[in-house]
Amino acid sequence: MEKIALNLDDWKDQIAKHGTEGLTKLYEHLHNLILEGEMQEHLAAGPYERSKDRRGYRNGYRKRGLTTRLGRLQLRVPQSRDGAFSTVLFERYQRSEKALLASMMEMVLQGVSTRKVEKVVKELCGKTFSKSTISRLWKQLDPMVEAFRTRSLEGTAYPFVVVDAMVVKVRQDGAVLPMSVLIAVGISAAGVREILGFAVGDSESQHSWSTLFNQLKDRGLKGVTLIVSDAHRGLRAAIDQCFQGVRWQRCQVHLSRNVLGRCPVKLRGSMGSAMWRLYRSSDKQEAREVFKDIATRYGKKAHKSVDLLEKGLDASTEVLALPPKYQRRLRTTNMVERLIEEVRRRERVVRIFPNEASAVRMVGAILIEFNEQWTTGNRYFTMDDFVQWSSARASPVALRAPCEALAVPQIYSTSGT
Repeated sequence: MEKIALNLDDWKDQIAKHGTEGLTKLYEHLHNLILEGEMQEHLAAGPYERSKDRRGYRNGYRKRGLTTRLGRLQLRVPQSRDGAFSTVLFERYQRSEKALLASMMEMVLQGVSTRKVEKVVKELCGKTFSKSTISRLWKQLDPMVEAFRTRSLEGTAYPFVVVDAMVVKVRQDGAVLPMSVLIAVGISAAGVREILGFAVGDSESQHSWSTLFNQLKDRGLKGVTLIVSDAHRGLRAAIDQCFQGVRWQRCQVHLSRNVLGRCPVKLRGSMGSAMWRLYRSSDKQEAREVFKDIATRYGKKAHKSVDLLEKGLDASTEVLALPPKYQRRLRTTNMVERLIEEVRRRERVVRIFPNEASAVRMVGAILIEFNEQWTTGNRYFTMDDFVQWSSARASPVALRAPCEALAVPQIYSTSGT
């Protein structure tokens, strides 16, 4: 598509005068320009242009509404005489909104107040939707989510994997039950973040996590050097079972919460500062020296906290074995926590999913959105230091595995660390 010409100076007065409404009009204008560009590319000719390469002719416009976070846009969608022109603009933009609407309409079928659901839909989208429309959305969305969940991971290594879970409420057999959404995020050999997979299970049991991990491995997950997670018993057992010989980094934030939760209130401030110094040690030997100082200072007054910190010391400082540039972002599960917050923000509107398939549909649509942003954006890491570090490791063999696929393509910007 040719570059879109947009003179922002022409819109400054309108935006200053009308605020959000003016910005919405600008957004609407930009979308119409995109549609015109897509039609021009489809026909290989502009309006009224004589060209030997022309592949068809225009046939007017049709109106189409698009709900965005800046309001509802009224767009003019070009049409071709043969009816072959179609735009991808709407599908990618509204995927998660389709999931939201589909979930809420399923609530109607399960007996939730129709008036209440229609009110929420009206506030979110400015209109109501028929059951036939929702049915069509389901048919379009479900194959996309299933393809995303089952896509191949062959062709690259994923040295770093970060996992976490969130709880959602799902209606089953007339009761509302909690279910866990398990999410796995990987950082590839090219330094790009990618959502590897997710699953909805009855709980964070070893069986649920092991099932997800085995599915990832069956799809081609390989070259894992470090897994970051909290210390949930079922999750920890699944990691030991499915990723033998792989380093495990215990989330420092989760450990700190547990340690400070057992600490006397008057000592929590100083204990927190001491743990901050421990986590930022240059290597594991220094971390052990810092812990000795903590044990000397707090061993009697906060012995429960010190005992818990000692048990989690090695696992929470495993990241110190990596080159320094990777330590800050891999010392916690914050990456997945922020992703979960975004899923939670949208899931909160639904509150209770009418069934498990509805939860999979909506969560999957949101994760597809984020995966597209991550894989088409800047690299999360530059991996040169990791390649050198991996190559220098003589043993064990499991830690050398990522190097087999660490040919880093130079197709991303080098933003990030």
